[in-house]
Amino acid sequence: MKKRKALVMLMMHGLFLIYSLTTVISKKIGGAEPMSLSFLIGFGLIFVCLGVYALGWQKVLKVMPLSQAFAHKAVVVIWGLFWGWALFGETLTPARIAGAAVIICGVLLFASDEKDSASGGKEDGHE
Repeated sequence: MKKRKALVMLMMHGLFLIYSLTTVISKKIGGAEPMSLSFLIGFGLIFVCLGVYALGWQKVLKVMPLSQAFAHKAVVVIWGLFWGWALFGETLTPARIAGAAVIICGVLLFASDEKDSASGGKEDGHE
């Protein structure tokens, strides 16, 4: 059971990575002439990424509660920070890093709360 949940989490975060790539592609083709070859290739890549994401997201939602899945979606912001820094030379300021840390803490808190409520509170002595 834990192996399956780990696989679902890995798949979900891989999907978030794919989803975050759509913003990278959008930024890359933002200055392209409409209907140029680079614009059409970029648009096609965005379409493919979103299609893969949509199909995979439906699979994730079949096995994971919606509230938990959406809480993890906040990680896309962190991918955006990473892509901005790695590909576009954007500065990672202390405020941005702190914001990313807050997001990670929120996802972890929500995930641990989901685990506690799924066990019915039995882990901390409540019945």
